[in-house]
Amino acid sequence: MVNISALLETFLYLITSSLLYPVLLLLSLSAVLILVCVGSFFAELLERWRLLKYASEQLPDIIVNNQGHRIFSHHARTYIACLRNMLNNGASDEFAVEALFHEYTRNLLKTLDHLKILLKLGPALGLMGTLIPMGTGLAVVSQGDLSKISADLSVAFTTTVIGLAVGMTAFVLLAIKKRWMEEDLLHIELATELLVVKHAERR
Repeated sequence: MVNISALLETFLYLITSSLLYPVLLLLSLSAVLILVCVGSFFAELLERWRLLKYASEQLPDIIVNNQGHRIFSHHARTYIACLRNMLNNGASDEFAVEALFHEYTRNLLKTLDHLKILLKLGPALGLMGTLIPMGTGLAVVSQGDLSKISADLSVAFTTTVIGLAVGMTAFVLLAIKKRWMEEDLLHIELATELLVVKHAERR
């Protein structure tokens, strides 16, 4: 009589074992990607450190007089330049302006997606990379193959550390970039309202 339980256990064991190398590959790619994100983060941090400070009551005049080159981030400057070109070319339709605003803000928010993915994916892959080799290592305990057990435990602990490091780094970067993005969105929204009103007054 066929032992269904043994067949299922063998089937699941084969699936689990086959997942180890894809997990290690994805974890390695996640580590490379988070390093790229760190480099990009420090480049943007350096840019924002160089921006000039301003008083809140000066912000409308800065936008209207186009004096934000050393005050706004490149995200806000790019949007304001596109909006000015649209208005100067006669595209003063409120739906066109609204479409530009929503498209740009949506693209801006999408830049955080990779950090959100790494925040969840890093620890999850680290946990999988821990449990899979530990399971195969325990399977050979009865055989007394200490070198195999040692290698599996080394992989397990390494993947745990890398997964947690990816997740923690993504969390810190995401928290800071969200704060930057809120500031950029404030500038973008205010610039939209001011420039549209000024353009309507000149017509």
